[in-house]
Amino acid sequence: MPDAQDRPWRSPLPGELAGEAFAIAVELATRCTDPAKVREANELCERQTHFPAALHWDPLSVAQGDLGQALLCGQLHQVDPQAGWDRTGAPLAGSAAALLRRGVRPGMGSVGGSSGVAFVARRLKDANLHPQLPHLDAVIAQDALGTAARIRGRHGIPVSSFDQISGLSGVLLCALPNESQPAAPVTPFLLKALAALATEDGQPPAWYTPPEQLYDDEQRHYYPFGNLNLGLAHGIPGPLAALAVAVRLGLGGDETRAAVGRLGDWLAFHATAGDAGPGWESVVTLVPGADGLSEEPPRGVGRDAWCYGTPGAARALFLAGEALDRPDWRELAIEAMASVYRRPVAQRGIDSPTFCHGVAGLLQITLRFHHDTGLPLFADAATALTRQILDTVELDRPMGIANLEPEDNKVDQPGMLDGASGVSLALLSASSEVEPTWDRMFALS
Repeated sequence: MPDAQDRPWRSPLPGELAGEAFAIAVELATRCTDPAKVREANELCERQTHFPAALHWDPLSVAQGDLGQALLCGQLHQVDPQAGWDRTGAPLAGSAAALLRRGVRPGMGSVGGSSGVAFVARRLKDANLHPQLPHLDAVIAQDALGTAARIRGRHGIPVSSFDQISGLSGVLLCALPNESQPAAPVTPFLLKALAALATEDGQPPAWYTPPEQLYDDEQRHYYPFGNLNLGLAHGIPGPLAALAVAVRLGLGGDETRAAVGRLGDWLAFHATAGDAGPGWESVVTLVPGADGLSEEPPRGVGRDAWCYGTPGAARALFLAGEALDRPDWRELAIEAMASVYRRPVAQRGIDSPTFCHGVAGLLQITLRFHHDTGLPLFADAATALTRQILDTVELDRPMGIANLEPEDNKVDQPGMLDGASGVSLALLSASSEVEPTWDRMFALS
């Protein structure tokens, strides 16, 4: 069997379903790359959402802005080079480039910062955006150096310093080489900084989050002594996945491999037995113990999402198992995914069809497992998840599909993480024969 890195991408869907999924992917993409429809959806979204402070459209954002739509156009152009998606994506990338030329400087993060801009620039080679790469690389290096200096030697740090969304692991994922571009200059430094964090001795680990560094007062109420974050988006699976991908690409030395070994063992040890099989909590709660902080026994498993819960953690552990040839880690990851599929849909905690904490994210992870293993388990799950998403399509809505917030609140969202463009990308991954290499940014490949 060829290595998964060399294996061609194949849709696991039955032919008729693949055709339907592809058609809906294109329909959603057509809507969420139409500036007038995006404006309409964003205006509706502001009135509909329960979280207005968290939602704003940013041309420099992949998560919620023009660059996410440009990334979608780039993937569609690879799938169908004659359909004109490169022309559709050009002004979206151009709007980001114009802001950079005016001196706008976002943070260093992946889905909403400079690293994400650089990732899209490397992929698209847009005539306006690609020339900004040297400047972007310099800005990213400066910010990453500063972040690493602030956390070096500290015991207890904010997740935003190392996570996939805002921190060093997301920066590393965006900096790694791809099929046509070398690694960004900052890559060796990122490998060293993350490896040092992972291998530093101490209990709890150096990367634990003390209460004063938690996200808000509600989190501090639930975790008055801090916690250990297990989410792929915000926790230690992000650095594990990033370092594992680097090792698979032949980067880093013994220190990097040792870091993957340390984090992989830690994550595997913290798998817990749910009702349907092994899985992971969203966080490990810390409580006072005889010799300092200790870990509270697990309470169960988290929701079955990309951002938090079993699927994201399982994907990180599988990538680590591939990097160090640890069949025990790979087998645990596969069994954990099987437990997700055994759970009734209503108990998975991902009612929305969208990517971050919805069905599209679980579908994308499932497709990656199918590509890497070829197991029928994942083909069957991808088929069921695709049908689940298609059942939520509402073509009378501006984006053709809605994000579902708590209390079944529907929001017309065009964005990547919580909107139509992320759903379109996942459906495109499921129905086409072109590998979705864009998902490296999200710690999946």
